[in-house]
Amino acid sequence: MTKTKLILASASPARTKLLSNAGIEHSVMVSDVDEDAVTRDHGVTDPHDTALLLARAKCEAVAGLADAAGTLVLGCDSVFEFNGQAYGKPYTAAAARERILQMRGSSGVLHTGHWLIDNRDAGDGGSGAAAGAVASATVQFAEMTEDEVDAYVATGEPLNVAGSFTIDSLGGAFITRVEGDAHAIVGLSVSTLRGLLNTAGASITEFWQ
Repeated sequence: MTKTKLILASASPARTKLLSNAGIEHSVMVSDVDEDAVTRDHGVTDPHDTALLLARAKCEAVAGLADAAGTLVLGCDSVFEFNGQAYGKPYTAAAARERILQMRGSSGVLHTGHWLIDNRDAGDGGSGAAAGAVASATVQFAEMTEDEVDAYVATGEPLNVAGSFTIDSLGGAFITRVEGDAHAIVGLSVSTLRGLLNTAGASITEFWQ
């Protein structure tokens, strides 16, 4: 039986760094999924369900590639829920600034969807299983001055991350409390991955470097 390979279907440097720091051997293949088109076509607006839907779309796109044959493929996506609304990446400085000004001194929930597809043949322990789960955490933001908001936005960091903030880089200075799975805020819950691997008949210890 050959050693199982794990593919991360995500372009996020934070996710691959998190896996590497956890000692989990993996490779990266990026999907070309149009997130806005997926959510529009499915009519999903709930932040929790949106995170799982996008994680599944990314995973299925990569799992369908020839280079993903015989592997386990993991797709992830994060959506921030604030005042009942779903927030993905702001992309522009103006949008990021507006969001952060609203969020300062308040709290929201970061949902990270995970979807795993078993692409292995039966002879290699494959089950053909596909399973998903969402890990969520509540984030409390500090009161921020407008100068702090402007300085943070000027770094460019908030523009391409869900909810316009990070916890593992500059944005961590403005987070005062986390309730739930802190790894979910980075964008990938290792404990959730462990559970999904178990459903495919695999163990996370197989991937320890």
